[in-house]
Amino acid sequence: MDDRKSKIEGAIGFLSDYLHGKEGALRLALICFFSRGHLLIEDLPGLGKTTMAVAIAKVLGLSFGRIQCTSDLLPSDITGVSVYDKNTNAFEFKPGPIFNHVVLVDELNRATPKTQSALLEAMGEKQVTIEGRTYDVPSPFFVIATQNPSEQFGTFPLPESQLDRFMMKISVGYPSRLAEKEILRGGSKRREIYAIRPFMNEEEVLAIQEGIRNGIYLSEAILEYLLNIIDATRSCAYLSAGLSTRGALALMSTAKATAYLSGKDYVIPENVKEIAEYVISHRVLFREEYENANKKEIVRSLLKDVPVPA
Repeated sequence: MDDRKSKIEGAIGFLSDYLHGKEGALRLALICFFSRGHLLIEDLPGLGKTTMAVAIAKVLGLSFGRIQCTSDLLPSDITGVSVYDKNTNAFEFKPGPIFNHVVLVDELNRATPKTQSALLEAMGEKQVTIEGRTYDVPSPFFVIATQNPSEQFGTFPLPESQLDRFMMKISVGYPSRLAEKEILRGGSKRREIYAIRPFMNEEEVLAIQEGIRNGIYLSEAILEYLLNIIDATRSCAYLSAGLSTRGALALMSTAKATAYLSGKDYVIPENVKEIAEYVISHRVLFREEYENANKKEIVRSLLKDVPVPA
C-alpha cells in the first residue's frame, strides 16, 4: 500500500473514534469524494451527518462551509454578493459559503426550487456566474447535501436534474446499540473534530483523485459488465427510465475509487456491486406502482440477474 493509501486508511481508522457506527457511511462518502462527485444523504436530523462532513474536511486538510437551508434562503446567500465599497468607489465581490472545498448543504429540500437550482452550476460546472461575471469554485470541490424524508412537512422535492448532479445517495441510519452506548458515554465530540490535525493536504488529495481517474485499470471484461448493468436498468420491468450516460460514468468512477480504497489498482466485479445501489437508485425512474418499494433492493435484485465476468 502506497503512502497516500495508508494515509486514507489511517484517517478512516482515526475518525472511527469520533464517528461511532458511521464507518460504512464515512467510507462511502470518501469513495464519492475521491470520484470527484457530490453526495446526497437522506436521513432524519440528529444522526451525525454534520459531524461526518466536518470530519472529512478536517482530515483531508480542506476548507469547510455550511449552508443551512430554510424556505427564505436566497441564491445569493449561497453564492455571495457584490457590495459597494465607498473607499474604492467600486463593487467588491463577497464570496458565499459555496466557495469552500467541502460544502455541507443541510436540509436541501427545505429550500425553494429557485434556491436549490443555485447549486446546479457550481456542482456541474465547478463555477458560479454572478451579475455577469464567472467565478471558479476551489478544487477539489465536494458538496454533501442532506435532505429530510420527503413526507416531512415543509419540504420541496428535488427535481430530477438536481438529483442527477449527485454521484451517490446514501443514508447514515441509526447507530448500533453498542455504538450509541459509546456516544452516550462520551458525549458529542464535534468540538474536538474542529481541532483535528490533517492527515494530508490539498495537493495530495488532488493527486489521489487524478490517480484514481487515470491509474486504475478497467479491463474490457469489466467494461462489458458495466454496459450489461446499464442495459439491464433500461429494460427492467420495475423502471420507466434506466441509467443515463452520466450515471454510467458515475458508476465507473466510483468503482475505480472503491478498488483504490480496497488496495487494488484494477477494478473487479465486487467493486461494482459494492457501490451500484448507491449510484443507481436515485438516478433511474421507477414505475408508479413501485415508487414506494425498496428501491435499493430492486437494484440489488437487478444486479443478481447480470452475469458476472469470469
